[in-house]
Amino acid sequence: MRPVADGAVNILVKEPGRFFGLCLDVFRAMFKWPFQWREFIQQAWFIVGVTVVPTTLVAIPFGAVLSLQMGGLIRQLGAQSYIGATSVVAIVREASPIVSALLIAGAAGSAMCADIGARKIREEIDAMEVLGINPLHRLVVPRMLACAFIGLFLNGLVSVVGIVGGYVFNVMLQGGTPGAYLSSFSGMAQLPDLYQAEFKAFLFGLTAGLVAAYKGLNAKGGPKGVGDAVNQTVVITFMLLFLENFLVTVLYSQFFPAKGM
Repeated sequence: MRPVADGAVNILVKEPGRFFGLCLDVFRAMFKWPFQWREFIQQAWFIVGVTVVPTTLVAIPFGAVLSLQMGGLIRQLGAQSYIGATSVVAIVREASPIVSALLIAGAAGSAMCADIGARKIREEIDAMEVLGINPLHRLVVPRMLACAFIGLFLNGLVSVVGIVGGYVFNVMLQGGTPGAYLSSFSGMAQLPDLYQAEFKAFLFGLTAGLVAAYKGLNAKGGPKGVGDAVNQTVVITFMLLFLENFLVTVLYSQFFPAKGM
């Protein structure tokens, strides 16, 4: 039973401890001068290139499906005028930050992990340390902040596209009225909803960047190890995102109760 016990200790204690230590080191490296603006801009542009189109394509059917499903349920309850309100709750509060974070983790995070992992197995990271260059300050901090920064804009994009898609499908396919949709939307919407979604997107972006950096810096075993690290990055990031989303939503509901009609 010793191998099983050692594996359980590694997963439950050692790996979270190493990840937490990396987070502290990255936080300290954030305040070192000079900031790597060139790397930050390059990574942000790369993330935009690999996530904007998939995010838009996912947001359109997402808003449409929510509108169609919730519209049918609300129509059975005789409350057709509240379809716009469901878009606020479902898309702005929950769907947009989750969709943005999943695409950042799946597209950008996996590419970041592969890049850092390849540098690790080619011993470029060790060479940087020998030269006195902190790889966290040079490589990890710009990538992490680029994920968080672009996550804010992707969240806004998903919100706008999802709500417009829900509006079009509700009015065109379900016979809803534009006035009822917009009035219920404005009746339940409040600025803290947007603030919460933006905070979630920023937090999810930081998480995706940190997990990708951690798995990339600990890749071993050649190209196969890099591939395994990429797969682990996506899975671990998804699990952490859903946990963080639950915690933030619970705290938000306690401090900012839902707005009445």
